[in-house]
Amino acid sequence: MTESAPAPTPTGAGRQLPLDLGHRPALGQDDFLVAASNSDAVSWIDRWPAWPGHALAIHGPPGCGKTHLAHVWQAASGARRISASALTAEELPNLALAGAAVVVEDGDIALNKGALNETALLHLFNMLKEQDGSLLLTGREPPSRWRLGLRDLGSRLAAVTAVEVRLPDDAFLAALVVKLFHDRQLQIEPDVVAYLVPRIERSFDAARAVVERIDREALAERRRVTVPFIRGLIGDSAP
Repeated sequence: MTESAPAPTPTGAGRQLPLDLGHRPALGQDDFLVAASNSDAVSWIDRWPAWPGHALAIHGPPGCGKTHLAHVWQAASGARRISASALTAEELPNLALAGAAVVVEDGDIALNKGALNETALLHLFNMLKEQDGSLLLTGREPPSRWRLGLRDLGSRLAAVTAVEVRLPDDAFLAALVVKLFHDRQLQIEPDVVAYLVPRIERSFDAARAVVERIDREALAERRRVTVPFIRGLIGDSAP
């Protein structure tokens, strides 16, 4: 769940508000950063299709990079991706094809909101297994901890290999910030990274939001991205 920074409001005659044309981040495997916080999950993604069983679950807190990893696997496998809350019986014929790969995202979030169709997920799980397909589940908790009502679904998901992705540490966050600026074709100096990292939350979402804000403000004010410029935007205090 990516939080988008609000568009800046013009404050002066010399300010030019850029058009919001969107931004396409690099989501290929070669662009994904690997560190201690996500190395186990990356290793399992790399092992596909040689998973023990046909399914894998990736879990971790919001902003840890689960969605990015799901995109990496989707690109490698040709998977179809669906939110758990959108999974219905009507979707199954389009998903559970022979040799198909499917990503079901945010399973426990949908479950906790009463929006998970457990019967549809059970049928998808079984159909993909019968069709030699593959299933990637994401959530905040491993499936073994999901409070499922269907015992058959619970027993099957409890047996799925589950790997954790943790929030990034300082070194990983610094590399992520550099990558996010690079994705926007912005080259920044090391002192900018050193200033920025201690002042943002330890999450992918927070890093994306602050880089987006800095990029938009720099374009609007026709400024270079420097420490004084960033200080004027976010201040000196840590989150």
